[in-house]
Amino acid sequence: MIDDVYVIGVGMHPFQRVSPPMRDMAYTAGKAALDDAGIKFRDVGELYNGYLGGNLLEGISYAKDFGLNNASITHVENASATGSTAFREAVRAVRSGDCEIAMALGFDDMMKMGMSMMKMMSGEAPKIDSIILPAGFFAMWATRRMYEQGTTVETFAKIAAKNWNHARFNPYAQRQSKTEVTVEEILASSPVAYPHTSKMACAAGGGAACAIVTTKKMAQKLANGRPLVKVIGSQSKSEHYTDGHIFMGAVVGPADLTTRTTQALYEQSGVGPKDVSFVHVHDAFPIEELMYYELMGFCGEGEGDRLVAEGATSLGGRIPFSPDGGLIARGHPGGPTGLAQVWDTVTQLRGEAGKRQVEGARNGMVHMMGAGSICVMHMLQKEG
Repeated sequence: MIDDVYVIGVGMHPFQRVSPPMRDMAYTAGKAALDDAGIKFRDVGELYNGYLGGNLLEGISYAKDFGLNNASITHVENASATGSTAFREAVRAVRSGDCEIAMALGFDDMMKMGMSMMKMMSGEAPKIDSIILPAGFFAMWATRRMYEQGTTVETFAKIAAKNWNHARFNPYAQRQSKTEVTVEEILASSPVAYPHTSKMACAAGGGAACAIVTTKKMAQKLANGRPLVKVIGSQSKSEHYTDGHIFMGAVVGPADLTTRTTQALYEQSGVGPKDVSFVHVHDAFPIEELMYYELMGFCGEGEGDRLVAEGATSLGGRIPFSPDGGLIARGHPGGPTGLAQVWDTVTQLRGEAGKRQVEGARNGMVHMMGAGSICVMHMLQKEG
């Protein structure tokens, strides 16, 4: 059993509404990660391909573009948490001693996938989670929050504007505004499901992202003067029964699923909320991010609105959330989303994030939900 696992390479293909073929995006992200790590594909022992759409053995076919090396290649699918799960499997492969270097590659095109799913479901009997789209469920959470805590639409708009403005400094983000995005612009965009507008909704499109992990010995050999980034925690939990449990359609799932996974991650890593430098979350709509402030222990119940008002979760604030723009602005293609979070986290911990750099970043936490039924989280740390 290997105790220490390190990220030695990350790479991305830009997230785009209209994207090139998935094969091209996958190759771009994978090659970038291999170059970043300073290795060749022949050095990789296991590859985990994360994608929701695609055809039979598509990931194995794409891997051939990197070369033929006898590596174990596995397709991973876990809804929105697909990329995060692929990364977790790569970490586990190295930690178990099965291989010295493992690679997690995510790719998808949500626009093409959405059209395919509509055709496939056209002849089926309606189900609650197809009648009520994710936007509807998130809207229910938001209006309930407004009723119980007095949250305003402006608070949701501030979260969205923050993420749009973070994405301005992310060259791989789908939504890159040339000027600062205001709360008024967010509110003025077309309505989706009250209280959310189109600029509050996650950006759907295509893209790819990749991360490569290895042992401490190999990481030190390949460091090339850069800080080492260690995976100090990896947790995955599924839902359990709670009062009022909904088995279909509740995209964000039981609230305590995130809380339980977060607590397990804190215990495993030895890092608490006061030690975390920045956070990536599944922010498909602003209500999610607002909820996670509290569910992850960064403030008490009902106090998330105050964090937004104070600017605590913006770059330069006490605990920045989604410094790369998050799902709302960086984008959410599906398979690569969680790996894009890892890309930014590693970039931040190395001090290579440029204008979106979190000052003094030491511990980065990443979180993704998979259709409300699975929660996958990691804690990465800058060593030294």
